[in-house]
Amino acid sequence: MQTYQILVVEDEDVTRFNLRNLFEAEGYVVFEAVDGNSMAEQLRLHTINLVIMDINLPGKNGLLLARELTANKDLGLIFLTGRDSDIDKILGLEIGADDYLTKPFNPRELTIRARNILSRIGQTSTEAEQSIVSFNQWTLDGNSRQMTSPEGEVIAIPRGEFRALSLLIKNAGKIISRQELIKEMTGRDLRSNDRTVDVTIRRLRKHFELNQETPELINTIHGEGYRFVGILD
Repeated sequence: MQTYQILVVEDEDVTRFNLRNLFEAEGYVVFEAVDGNSMAEQLRLHTINLVIMDINLPGKNGLLLARELTANKDLGLIFLTGRDSDIDKILGLEIGADDYLTKPFNPRELTIRARNILSRIGQTSTEAEQSIVSFNQWTLDGNSRQMTSPEGEVIAIPRGEFRALSLLIKNAGKIISRQELIKEMTGRDLRSNDRTVDVTIRRLRKHFELNQETPELINTIHGEGYRFVGILD
């Protein structure tokens, strides 16, 4: 059984110590960093599966560091921070974080969210991630988790976007609820005022909107969810 490795990026000593103890008690290998430089060093030395990171860090803040992390397709990211504004949450999710939790937090909830993300990272041989799907002159490659536009531009997409788009394509023409999408993306249930799905769909639409010839591929079905209406090749 694989032992996952977690990196805690937190400059507050007590919080970092408590997080390490929490996840080591769950059987994970835990490493620590206090800023972007020490984070980069830990990533160089170890095969990290999940980063749990504060936003308020010395030097580069967590939002800037997240942009560097989300290019790694096998790395999960949870923001754990005292910044609870909707703007910060939306920015964090748009950058590609898998989840966003504010302090003070419930330790049990954090470990459950981490476990769900790690279980999805470990699913590297699923049918969705091995397939290549074409639609409206676009191509979605599950092996590399990249989309190729009609003009040949290659776009790497975060894991959450990939899972959402794959689920919609697999059920083309059907309405997929926000609950189904969040479950596929993160493994958790939809929470009140949770905008993770909406932000993810908005990010996906932006990719397609860059090509003016591409029609709307994901419809919003108000009060129900979303539907993929593209033409599969």
